[in-house]
Amino acid sequence: MKRLPVVMILIGVMILAACAPFMQAEPTPTEEPAPSPTEPTPPTPTEPPSPTDTPTTEPSPTPTEMPPEPLTIEEAADEVINALADKDMATVAEFVHPEMGVRFSPYTFVEDDHLVFMPEELPGLVGSDDVFLWGFYDGTGDPIELTFDDYYAEFVYSADFANPEEMAVNEEIGWSSMINNIEDFYPGSSFVEFHFSGFEEDFGGMDWASLRLVFIEEDGTWFLVGIVNDQWTI
Repeated sequence: MKRLPVVMILIGVMILAACAPFMQAEPTPTEEPAPSPTEPTPPTPTEPPSPTDTPTTEPSPTPTEMPPEPLTIEEAADEVINALADKDMATVAEFVHPEMGVRFSPYTFVEDDHLVFMPEELPGLVGSDDVFLWGFYDGTGDPIELTFDDYYAEFVYSADFANPEEMAVNEEIGWSSMINNIEDFYPGSSFVEFHFSGFEEDFGGMDWASLRLVFIEEDGTWFLVGIVNDQWTI
């Protein structure tokens, strides 16, 4: 009875040995390969915007025009005398003082009662049948009653003053028996004289003629205030 345990152990070992082939060994865990690093996908380049047909540049600014230089008295007188030659009183009006107007004097001694016209009145004088009293004739004292056109021919543009024999600023070229009172009548004024010494040899120079344009300067602009005829007087 004492050998039973040994026998039993042997039988157990034999049974285990017989069953061993049929026992499945636990699978050895396989290591998964480490994932290979993926290369970064390069960014897709963006295409530059296609140029438009119309340029988008800002236009260059237009340069500021400088105001014209004011005319000198000689230049202003030249403009006026050429307008008088064409009997273009609309252009003459552009030079006339807007408040004082322009006075027409038949002789060099300027008087208060000599006719004054404002700029807007001048163009309408040409061709008008209106008769005005312009003053009085030297020597006879008869009234000078004429239309503008007749006065213009006798006391304004009696010679081709746009192409004078002589021209001077603030210098009295022609001398008559009348006093030239322009400086006193128009204080601070200047005048431009257009002069012919004579036309007929038989007259010995007594048929000389001058036209004086009287200007007043204000803020650099020369305004016409007087048209003064001068000629030989008794």
